[in-house]
Amino acid sequence: MTSLVTSDGKTQAGRRTSKIAAVWKEYKKCRYLFLLLTPVLIWYAVFAYSPLYGIQLAFKDFRIMDGIWGSPWVGLKHFKFLFLQSPDFFKILGNTVVISIYHIVFGFPAPIILALMINEIRSSKFKKVAQSLTYLPHFFSWVILGGILITLLSPSTGVVNYLITLVGLEPIYFLGDPHYFRFTLVTSAIWKEVGWGTIIYLAALTGVSPDLYEAAVMDGASRWKQTLKITLPSILPVIVLMLILRMGGILDAGFDQILNLYSPATYGVADILDTYVYRVGLQNFQFSLTTAVGLFKNVIAFMLVLFTNYISKKLGQDGLF
Repeated sequence: MTSLVTSDGKTQAGRRTSKIAAVWKEYKKCRYLFLLLTPVLIWYAVFAYSPLYGIQLAFKDFRIMDGIWGSPWVGLKHFKFLFLQSPDFFKILGNTVVISIYHIVFGFPAPIILALMINEIRSSKFKKVAQSLTYLPHFFSWVILGGILITLLSPSTGVVNYLITLVGLEPIYFLGDPHYFRFTLVTSAIWKEVGWGTIIYLAALTGVSPDLYEAAVMDGASRWKQTLKITLPSILPVIVLMLILRMGGILDAGFDQILNLYSPATYGVADILDTYVYRVGLQNFQFSLTTAVGLFKNVIAFMLVLFTNYISKKLGQDGLF
């Protein structure tokens, strides 16, 4: 069998060998940089990929004494229970989707807007102070922030309700009233993460050429026009990429936040898949059933990432792949 010869006189096999050699040479040149990457790879191997071994629990009746391999295979039994017999699953799934959509609709644009606002600040000192203050809540756990919110929003002693009563309104039980609980979840999540989320967008804004703004000023464009016509289009690829990644976590509605803030009075609007897994899996020891829930979440997340990536590429934007 003869090898095909390309226009430059090399065979396809020869060009493939040359390409592999060039790639290997580049890897060898950057070997110390890849050595720095080793701890990250080990972390992912141990905490992200090795747990995939336990996915088979979703198709078994797990017995601790028998172990994963020794437990009997039951096929789709747990999935049938979730979709056909469980009285709470679809209500919990609905809560998860609704809260996640609120987070995307209101939470996703928030760091973009804040990054644009910080980018317009002319005083470098004030900009640093503003960034530091907005970053700060990210470094506190929801255990701490939950206690702060419970204190601030208390209907009897909280500062927020004290101000509400000053204008003649009735106190609002933000964390105990189902009508206000989701609003409180979303606004507190934005408060905690909006500053941290601006880091990527501020980095993207530094890559926008100043020449574009100078040309826009010469044409008489206002700051608002410059934002719409130059700034946003320039960082749009980053926005699309972050949206694709965000869609992959649409069924992650904020377990640690909800676990620290919800109560039996708000279970009807706050109980999500993650709290269901915690309650049924860890407290009731139904590991196989909750593994099925987790597998369902991951499959949906993977499909949403693929779909969002497909739509972004159809609209002419860069995707993940």
